[in-house]
Amino acid sequence: MQNFRGTYVNKNRDAWVEINLSNLEHNVLEIKKYLIDNCPDKDNPPDIFAVIKADGYGHGSLMCAPVLLACGVSEFGVASIDEGIELRENKINAPILVLGASPLWAFENAIKNDISLSIFNEEHLDVAYQLYKRLNKKLKVHIKLDTGMNRIGLEREYANDFIKKVLKSDFIELKGIFTHFADVENKELFKKQIDCFRNIINPFMDDFKKIKAKVHCLNSPGIFSYPEFSYDMVRMGIIMWGLSPYAKESEENRKIKSMLPVMGLKARITNIHTLKKGEGISYGHIYVADEDKKVATIPLGYADGVARKLSGRISAFLNGKQIFQVGRITMDQMMFDIEGVECSKGDIIELLGENNQNDTIDTWAEKLDTINYELTCRLKMRLPRIYVR
Repeated sequence: MQNFRGTYVNKNRDAWVEINLSNLEHNVLEIKKYLIDNCPDKDNPPDIFAVIKADGYGHGSLMCAPVLLACGVSEFGVASIDEGIELRENKINAPILVLGASPLWAFENAIKNDISLSIFNEEHLDVAYQLYKRLNKKLKVHIKLDTGMNRIGLEREYANDFIKKVLKSDFIELKGIFTHFADVENKELFKKQIDCFRNIINPFMDDFKKIKAKVHCLNSPGIFSYPEFSYDMVRMGIIMWGLSPYAKESEENRKIKSMLPVMGLKARITNIHTLKKGEGISYGHIYVADEDKKVATIPLGYADGVARKLSGRISAFLNGKQIFQVGRITMDQMMFDIEGVECSKGDIIELLGENNQNDTIDTWAEKLDTINYELTCRLKMRLPRIYVR
């Protein structure tokens, strides 16, 4: 694997997202080890499918995909055909599945770029048939079953007939069948969904094995909660980035403590000045100094994905010391109280990363009443990414 200290996507900004590829590699290998130790057939552990939609949850799919392949990932999941085409154009030749619904008019582009689609209704079959007649190429597909997520997918009452039709067709190449869980932490709901999934697929398991179509249902929380249902493949998402998929602390959550954070957020100090006692700072002066204080400004704001609602609620790390954000976070800048810290312009403030254990993407998400997934995706807005080992 390529060994490098840093690859700069853009050098014209004093704020950046730092992606640690060594930590990504560590996380994938930890997940592989866990699966080998806990899956039903230890001699034949499931394949690992990496979900790298939304530009790898903001981490950068094009830079991370080769690392994932080198770690043994066999397939990739994306949200759209365009995301799949971008991977193909950058020489990623592994199987790719669009996990969501794709527009019928774009099926042809999927065939031309060797991208598998999720199918779940008769319209999908009709379009695949018409394209086969015209192009003499089979559409590669995974059947998406709706077992209770109630978002997209093949409805339960039509599943048996639909699967039979796909298995008999000569214009489709069935590569897999899967479902998605609404809430793995809700044991009652999970049981309903997994029972539904098993009831649908069990009569066809020999057929699937014969054509090597992969059965898969476990997402990130499912991997650590129910490895006995790993089947042929598991879908690794947020956990490979070192973040928890669980909404609350649990035994399963503790199993992922060996994961390391892949994403950091850093910026250089652009200005240092003294805020006099009684003076306010930033819009609205929601912070007023109770004594003379040194304040540092960094070029990072809500347009970069750091929510304005975090104003006055987050900390960072500077030259070995914890510092606190003061005043309103603005579109492009924010300020920190650096009183008592030896520093100068150009020094790096670490908002997220291994040094700042007090604030993480998870603590930010809790303060904003959202999830870590959303925040990592936000941080790709306009920040350059630097890849390190």
